[in-house]
Amino acid sequence: MRNRSLHERLRAFCEQAAFQLESEAAAVDDLPFEVVAQPGARTPLYCYRPLTGEFIRERADLLEQLPAYSSAADALVGLVGVDEFLRLRGEAPVPEDPAGLAHAALRAFLSAMYVESTDFEFSPRRFERVYDQLEAAVYQRRSLTAVIAPIHGLSLVSPEVPLDEHMSLVRGDSLDDVPPEAVWSGPGGGDGPNALALLTLEDAGSEERALALAGDRFSRLLTALRLADAGVFALGPSAWLRSDAGAWRVLALPGARAPVAVPERYGVAAEEEDELRGFCNLVGRRVGQASAELAWALNRFEAGCERSDPAQALTDHLLALRALLEPEGPGSGRMAQRLAAICAVPEERSALAERAAHAVSLERAVIAGLPPAEPDAEGLVDEIADHLRSLVRDVLCGHLDADLVSVADRLLAEAITGETEPVDGTDEPGEARVEPVGDTPEPVLASRPG
Repeated sequence: MRNRSLHERLRAFCEQAAFQLESEAAAVDDLPFEVVAQPGARTPLYCYRPLTGEFIRERADLLEQLPAYSSAADALVGLVGVDEFLRLRGEAPVPEDPAGLAHAALRAFLSAMYVESTDFEFSPRRFERVYDQLEAAVYQRRSLTAVIAPIHGLSLVSPEVPLDEHMSLVRGDSLDDVPPEAVWSGPGGGDGPNALALLTLEDAGSEERALALAGDRFSRLLTALRLADAGVFALGPSAWLRSDAGAWRVLALPGARAPVAVPERYGVAAEEEDELRGFCNLVGRRVGQASAELAWALNRFEAGCERSDPAQALTDHLLALRALLEPEGPGSGRMAQRLAAICAVPEERSALAERAAHAVSLERAVIAGLPPAEPDAEGLVDEIADHLRSLVRDVLCGHLDADLVSVADRLLAEAITGETEPVDGTDEPGEARVEPVGDTPEPVLASRPG
């Protein structure tokens, strides 16, 4: 197997299709068949050959409604060599558009699994036989490079969570041929296998280029996880790379650091996987489109996430909040009120503004080298980090206008005048209001130990 993601998506579809086709076959008296004369006999002998391919084609609409169909089709779209697989299977005509090729390939794959068969029970042996034919056609003239790296602080229920056609999150113990140090290394390694980020690249060229591409993709994945949940996530400093079916080689991952202690793992339940996939892909696209201020604030947020000392992390997070909410400079003292205006309902704004002011006082103590006077200093740091996370996440997702200063000032003015003004680009006053981001549901990941 050279492409694990393709393999797992096709298998999930074929398992569901087998159940559907068995139900359809049970509803008819007999499968369609043709009478075929056996060559070489003096007296003609005839046999009945079931037309399973025709039976499957007639039920294409039903198969396309299966939950795993779209994922399997997406995995085939754009793969060079799918047309060759169809020709090897004798399919004609071969569609020219990528989507048509993918749909035809799925039908041909099922037909090849059940050729001359009168039942549709799923058989791993049949599936692997046809899958080997598909991979031989797709990858016979191309090289495939796989890169894996552990994501500490995350646990998976499913063996694999595909994020797109090239990258997946994989539970380390579900892979048979990866180095054990990739699966069990790092903080919390004794509590269970690591979740691994797996990137598959076609014709990546040099090893250095493949590693650089992996570093960028893994970094964006880590950013999305940190914005999705308050868990402590870290990317392992080492990656493992192999080309085709060669041996794994350990290499330093560009930009990764040795992780700090991870107190507990956050689990991704099966019902959360689709939302996580969508969120990671959205953040991955929009991080590169962020304004200079938002990009700088996001970098400070991530620097704080990597600090082992919470007090030091607070300085990073306050710097990020000032970049977003206090362009006049810290001397204006407006950051706390603007943060409270966006992140709290009116009756709770005074309390949040006071907490933010306490955080600024704690920052001054940190700079002066004094012990924190705040009894719940670590809780205060976590609270400020959560508000920063919500602001950045909601701007990236489009729930908040990127001009947070204007949003906050309008909300504050509304509180004084009692008049509602549009804050998100709507045409009419009162048509829409900004809800406190603290009340916005978390997009993904249940905040619980895995």
